[in-house]
Amino acid sequence: MVNVNIHPIERVVRGIVGLVVLSLTVWGPKSAWGLLGLLPLATAVVGWCPPYSLLGINTCPKKAGA
Repeated sequence: MVNVNIHPIERVVRGIVGLVVLSLTVWGPKSAWGLLGLLPLATAVVGWCPPYSLLGINTCPKKAGA
């Protein structure tokens, strides 16, 4: 199991951006580049960002007592 390292608000923003970019495969230029929207969408669903882990970044709020 991976540790969540993305703030809940950031997850929502990533989800929206991912869906908008993914929609470019159906509307707009109809390009396969729209599949890049799967990356922010996947990180939003999982709550874990691999580059954040490599760089030691954690945008999650601290839990009480931790």
